[in-house]
Amino acid sequence: MDILPQLIVNIIIAGAIYALVALGFNLIYGATKFFNLAHGVIAAVGGYAVFYFAKTLGWNVYLAVIIGVLLAGIAGYGLDKFVYLPLRKRKASNMVLLVASLGAFTAIQAVIAILFTSQFKTLSYSVGTQRIFEIFDGVITQTQLIILMSVALITAGLILLLYKTRFGKAVRAMSDDEEVAKIVGINTNRIIGRIFFIGSAIAGLAGILVGFDTGIEPTMGLGLLLKGVIASIIGGVGNIYGGVMGAFLLGFVENFGIWKISGEWKDAIAFALLIVFLLFRPKGIMNK
Repeated sequence: MDILPQLIVNIIIAGAIYALVALGFNLIYGATKFFNLAHGVIAAVGGYAVFYFAKTLGWNVYLAVIIGVLLAGIAGYGLDKFVYLPLRKRKASNMVLLVASLGAFTAIQAVIAILFTSQFKTLSYSVGTQRIFEIFDGVITQTQLIILMSVALITAGLILLLYKTRFGKAVRAMSDDEEVAKIVGINTNRIIGRIFFIGSAIAGLAGILVGFDTGIEPTMGLGLLLKGVIASIIGGVGNIYGGVMGAFLLGFVENFGIWKISGEWKDAIAFALLIVFLLFRPKGIMNK
């Protein structure tokens, strides 16, 4: 059996998952100019919310997914409202915000582990047996198709939001120069709060889809965060298009790299790619 078609499918799926994380991360970074490390654990919040409502309480799985996405968005908004906003009002540096986000990541991950244990869990059987599709001799699951469609729809939605709405114009103005945006009357804190909700909801959806595809565990946020950040950096941090391009490039390099060697090298390959970009193209594929 020719492995190349399946390799291509794996590259596309990996890139799509990384893209979901990178989209939310880049959206938040573009508005705040700091690395929100709690972004990864918000993905876990979405996944575990669906697990609780769909599998523990027995609610309709589609309703549980909607609630999971909303709760992830609310969690991100809450972090900004009660942690980052007070720090911004005190003129805290981006390094202080970075450390605060790391603390939030650790705390939320610990709470998830306490509430749900550290045992690996899966969401897949909540929606029945997965349908399998064959595309050019490569196998793809129903969940993976949904992941691909989600990336396409969210990317298109964000582009329309940022370039075709008054809210988007305010976001871009604030991203260019926050002080000037304040002078012309833009409520930057309100804009940032909404951005956190949207970006975190996207992260929550990523965690949910990963849960249906491979499963969830309390530490899942770290892996998603690292790959999302790497994709963002190599694509162009803060750039929506760049985040997607970086995600698929990362998926390609990772999967193509382990084609002939052990899968244990996957993370090492990802970080090697990051180092190459930091050395030779630190602004990424598409500078903001």
